[in-house]
Amino acid sequence: MSNQKIITFDSLSLQEFDSEAELIPLLTPEDEEEMTNEELPGSLPILPLRNTVLFPGVVIPITAGRDKSIKLINEAYAGNKIIGVVAQKNEEEEDPTKNDIHHVGTVARILRVLKMPDGNITVILQGKKRFEIDSVISETPYITATIKEVPEKRPKKNDKEFSTIVDSIKELAIEIIRESPNIPTEATFAIKNIESQSFLINFVSSNMNLSVEEKQNLLMMHILKERALETLRYMNVELQKLELKNDIQSKVRFDLDQQQREYFLHQQMKTIQEELGGVSNEQEFEEMRQRAKTQKWDDKTQKHFEKEFSKMQRMNPQAPDFGIQRNYLDLFLDLPWNKYSKDNFDLKHAQKILDRDHFGLEDVKKRMIEHLAVLKLRNDMKSPIICLTGPPGVGKTSIGKSVAQALGREYVRISLGGLRDEAEIRGHRKTYIGAMPGRIIQSIKKATTSNPVFILDEIDKLSVSNQGDPSSALLEVLDPEQNNSFYDNFLEMGYDLSKVMFIATSNSMSTIQPALRDRMEVIQMTGYTTEEKVEIARQHLFPKQLKEHGLTTKNLTIGKKQFEKIVEGYTRESGVRSLEQKIAQVIRNAAKSVAMEEEYNKKVTDEDIVKILGAPKLERDKSEGNDVAGVVTGLAWTSVGGDILFIESLISKGKGILTLTGNLGTVMKESATIALEYIKANAEIFELNPDVISKYNIHLHVPEGATPKDGPSAGIAMLTSMVSLFTQRKIKKGLAMTGEITLRGKVLPVGGIKEKILAAKRANIKEIILCQENKSDIEEIKSDYLEGLTFHYVKEMSEVIALALTNEKVKNAKIID
Repeated sequence: MSNQKIITFDSLSLQEFDSEAELIPLLTPEDEEEMTNEELPGSLPILPLRNTVLFPGVVIPITAGRDKSIKLINEAYAGNKIIGVVAQKNEEEEDPTKNDIHHVGTVARILRVLKMPDGNITVILQGKKRFEIDSVISETPYITATIKEVPEKRPKKNDKEFSTIVDSIKELAIEIIRESPNIPTEATFAIKNIESQSFLINFVSSNMNLSVEEKQNLLMMHILKERALETLRYMNVELQKLELKNDIQSKVRFDLDQQQREYFLHQQMKTIQEELGGVSNEQEFEEMRQRAKTQKWDDKTQKHFEKEFSKMQRMNPQAPDFGIQRNYLDLFLDLPWNKYSKDNFDLKHAQKILDRDHFGLEDVKKRMIEHLAVLKLRNDMKSPIICLTGPPGVGKTSIGKSVAQALGREYVRISLGGLRDEAEIRGHRKTYIGAMPGRIIQSIKKATTSNPVFILDEIDKLSVSNQGDPSSALLEVLDPEQNNSFYDNFLEMGYDLSKVMFIATSNSMSTIQPALRDRMEVIQMTGYTTEEKVEIARQHLFPKQLKEHGLTTKNLTIGKKQFEKIVEGYTRESGVRSLEQKIAQVIRNAAKSVAMEEEYNKKVTDEDIVKILGAPKLERDKSEGNDVAGVVTGLAWTSVGGDILFIESLISKGKGILTLTGNLGTVMKESATIALEYIKANAEIFELNPDVISKYNIHLHVPEGATPKDGPSAGIAMLTSMVSLFTQRKIKKGLAMTGEITLRGKVLPVGGIKEKILAAKRANIKEIILCQENKSDIEEIKSDYLEGLTFHYVKEMSEVIALALTNEKVKNAKIID
């Protein structure tokens, strides 16, 4: 093939390359036929290539630096200019032998040799035909080998499938050139002008971004159609990569453009603000400096602020961290460091406020005044950690509000109910997106002083989750030895909480972590009696609800008797929340009549209450008669106060099986079992025949089966019920009891005595049986609450039976033998 048949284009390749011009020949079918008919020599010098594969018809530049390669090229160029070119298996190999090169390569003609300044040479090679190494003749001064031609199976001239594949290759090549920013668009003319199908395949294969191994595999394919299909597959992958790359680059370019646009807009906005007299960053910095001068910081806090302030000044105002740092310094400046309100230690004034806001609760108010007296004498503002525990609605939270008012301190409150994330207490590190301080520091900021009265509401309802244990985070808050430097993750400094008066509230102490419980001084708050509820309704709830509903006492009045009817007939609670709701319901009825200008009774009667609230729903909370054997009134404690419950038992022919129903817990079931076993073991004391007991089944039931019940305090009531059942003797009227039993016949003390006494009074109980050790609990209760009640203190079960059972048989008594 003569040189005149070579057409050259600058920078033409499907690969990314620099701006250096390369020779790219475009073969005509005639040139290809002439090249195919050329005879191959019997042996050739072999030139190993490091990182490329030469295809037939393709021209590539090669830079040779190895001595063997330079010698081979110089000798061949001085001779017939024909050499064999093969790819190395490992491009790192500096001196490849016959085992380091592929056995299939391409016969090449040296078109031009260029000497470079660094001593290397660049040679322009044109591929001619494929060959296979038959045997290596010598390896010095370079590899020389005998070769044989590798036949290529070509499709028939009229093969439509092959023509379609070639057309697809041409179209994809043009598409790749358009998508690639590094290939000039003029290269599409070269692709369109290639007439030879096999040369098009070789040209595209040579210039694709493939590894040496992949190109070598293409070269070794003997069937041209298969090589065309494989080339088409590689081109599809290459096009997809290019499209994805271009898509990503366009998105990145858009993001950068957007950021630049925002930057310029911010700069313009800054200039406009300064022109209009708005606040610039410098002005903002100056304001912070002036605010910092007014702060009562110690040296450590001052240095920390100055360090963080300097950090913000060095930041780019457009950076996301700038906003975080500004929020941090705003918090730092807003916190009331070493700012304290002056306490009002007029204890008589404090007593008046507590009496004004709360009816009853004498013991609680006395304890609070004692704490205030200690604060007055010590005069260092170090307050105790108090926990008010009791049923809902008895005024735990409002006690804290009254104490704050009495002392003249700020009042803040956070609800801990359902809190399960430790960060709610300690805050988040400011490196997190959306970071903010914990609720403790936020509330101190809101209080504007460092010694508020701080209510921690519902501390018993803290939860534990995979975000940590918030009750453990509270240990530092509520420990007087540690809270003088409470560490908040957002603040990154210790804050003094020792002057804060913490008052926690809870309904139950059992769910509070022991370590947390030990840090607090617990004050029990019990439920209200009916008389107290009536007074609370009359003095507090009714006037409050009248005001909220836009009425006055001229529009409506409720008498003491009617308040009592609402309390006893429509509410069952230790507190007064339900009572307030019922009073509000009565007032709303009057408000409707006033608004609609209807006639109504301005003084509420019993009939009005029934008409508005419906029939009394809680009248059943009364003691029952003693006409049936085995029915005993027990006293129970619940989370909403005291209550009475009835223990019922029934006997039937059987094998001595004990059945327990009523949604009873494990401890309560064990109490029933203990009671029965004690009766069996001491049958003669109760004048019973042990053999008879084993002939009857006993069914013990506690009504209101939907309500779960547990605890040991119903033990003596269960024992009394079973003895009454076997003896068919009546139980004394108006009697209730509570106490735990043991197998030895002992009666043990139980808790919740005041709540149980109130429940007994509501149910018109006259006599109560208690353990001897519970006598001290009764002595602590105000005598007004005990009016009309008789207490029997016992140590043994036999005493319980002697007090509880009469010698009279029940009506229609069963004969048990």
